[in-house]
Amino acid sequence: MSLLEVRDLDAGYGEDLQILTDVDMDVGESEYVTIVGPNGAGKSTMMKSVFGLTTHMGGTVEFNGEEISGLNPEEIIHKGIGYVPQNDNIFPTLTVQENLEMGAYILDELPQDALNAVYERFPILKERKDQKAGTMSGGQRQMLAMGRALMLEPELLLLDEPSAGLAPDLVMEMFDKIDEINDAGTAIMMVEQNAKEALRRCDRGYVLANGQNRFMDSGDALLADDEVRQEFLGG
Repeated sequence: MSLLEVRDLDAGYGEDLQILTDVDMDVGESEYVTIVGPNGAGKSTMMKSVFGLTTHMGGTVEFNGEEISGLNPEEIIHKGIGYVPQNDNIFPTLTVQENLEMGAYILDELPQDALNAVYERFPILKERKDQKAGTMSGGQRQMLAMGRALMLEPELLLLDEPSAGLAPDLVMEMFDKIDEINDAGTAIMMVEQNAKEALRRCDRGYVLANGQNRFMDSGDALLADDEVRQEFLGG
């Protein structure tokens, strides 16, 4: 059984704007899955649909064998899914430590072990724990957003364009951090504009176009597929 199983998903925004049509997708335990495709393909909508941020129009989304379609994000967090959106993913006026504490707001007490684990994985956050998050660099803010999502030790982490806006020399560092999170046992479902690098690193990839499944295979197989390379990866 897959950790996440999406079948025949129709989703969009409001009553009339349908973006996804009959989308199927799976993420296994501790698996690393990347979603690629052209702009407007529905990649971020797919991510938001898993996290309860879109209008569910049909099909099913199951997590650990339980239907989660129609649940709100707070309920989904409790199930074991964390989400890092592309934009507005930190509280800029709060300190690093306060941001991380906000990641565990649904708990009665701060999970000190989880906080220590985040600081161990992202040493720069510990160094700057009293710094206002809004004064940090783009790469540091992205690490903080991921760290906050990890405070509840999710089984599945959803990442929407984690390398967007980063300086080129920081992109590989960000990918390395994601590899480390996955290697520690957290399943990853990622939308990423840097498609070639993402497919090199992931276990499996999906190509979406016009809100529908186009291809699904291992990352290496998709990189080697002539049609995928020509249509979606720039040759």
